[in-house]
Amino acid sequence: MNLPNKITLSRIALIPIIVVLLSLRNMTGIFGANSVLIINIASAVIFAIASLTDGIDGHIARKYNLVTDLGKFLDPIADKLLVAAAMICLVELQEFPAWMAIVIIAREFIVTGLRIVAIGQGIVMAAEMTGKIKTVVQIIAVLTVLFFGNNGPLKPLFGFSLGWWSMLIASLFTIYSGYVYLAKNWKLVVNSK
Repeated sequence: MNLPNKITLSRIALIPIIVVLLSLRNMTGIFGANSVLIINIASAVIFAIASLTDGIDGHIARKYNLVTDLGKFLDPIADKLLVAAAMICLVELQEFPAWMAIVIIAREFIVTGLRIVAIGQGIVMAAEMTGKIKTVVQIIAVLTVLFFGNNGPLKPLFGFSLGWWSMLIASLFTIYSGYVYLAKNWKLVVNSK
């Protein structure tokens, strides 16, 4: 197994740590009076490190000609697992409404389904720039929720926290990104048997 794939696997390995940390947030006082703050910061740091590995593994793979089928398979799965796991935990902690996470996760299922249809027709769907931007926007939104969620230092804007607003932006951009994929590849759906 080459270095980029090991980096991708390390991203996947960090996911349970983030989930456990965020689950500990319900046990108030575990780290003293600042439990929520400590857990949020630790979760955010680990999430940020995991997110950075996404750019690192791809860069190394392309630069040193280490692109593999395993890497092409694992990398997008690692991204989706990382973001989905963090969002599900944050919904459980009532940082933002479930519909936002559902929109984001549903888009991933739809685009993945479209890719499967394309493969069945012998077509490889190229990654869209909107999909890459979507991932960055989602990562920024999760980090914003972790740093400035309902318990963050910033005052709510129109009754909602900065974390809520960032997740709304991520949800809307995710819808747009899904639309771009569907619009560019709708003929695959129409022509499928």
